[in-house]
Amino acid sequence: MRDGFVFVDECVPGVRWDAKYATWDNFTGKPVDGYLANRIVGTRTLCAALQKAQGMAASLGFGLLLWDGYRPQRAVDCFVRWSRQAEDGRTKLRHYPNLERAQMLEKGYVAARSGHSRGSTVDLTLFHLATGELAPMGGDHDLMDPISHLGAREITPIEAKNRRYLCSIMEGSGFTRYDCEWWHYSLREEPYPDTYFDFPISSPVAAGLQLVEISAHLDDKQRRTQAYREHST
Repeated sequence: MRDGFVFVDECVPGVRWDAKYATWDNFTGKPVDGYLANRIVGTRTLCAALQKAQGMAASLGFGLLLWDGYRPQRAVDCFVRWSRQAEDGRTKLRHYPNLERAQMLEKGYVAARSGHSRGSTVDLTLFHLATGELAPMGGDHDLMDPISHLGAREITPIEAKNRRYLCSIMEGSGFTRYDCEWWHYSLREEPYPDTYFDFPISSPVAAGLQLVEISAHLDDKQRRTQAYREHST
């Protein structure tokens, strides 16, 4: 983990998360490059602002559920490659029913650079503290459609009200909104406004297992080398 970055759940107790790009449940239809663990990573500055947002949400009976935070540049590159591939229809109905994959770049739903890679942008929603159920917002994460625009008129009054709640909470905690995606917010004062990071997201357990595997491989190689030397002498 880079200095200044942390797992959000370790700094914001009680936050929920579902790192969509670490799973098969996203618009590409498979885990995305750079997401090796289902965890949300962000800057410490982001976490401090999310703590404030969490407090504001709780006063209204809501909790925060995060879908994405820091996004490695390699994941952004993966999105661009995906947008240029032939349509297979696997995720179209759910994520871009009224859009062609080739239009992703043109419409701004996919870009060569993302604020997420700077570590201070989040995709999130609200859930009801009393029941744990997600607050209806009029469309799921990464529904690339005008109905996902913050001011969309095709949604119900309750959905519109919940979007306004989320917007008020986040803007009151130091974030700016993105009008084309109701779930997307960025810190107004980012600690790394001009840096796009590319380190992968991996859990300490996974990293530890990888080191054990490497160590075991080296030990085995050393044993075989020693056996060869003994046989040769």
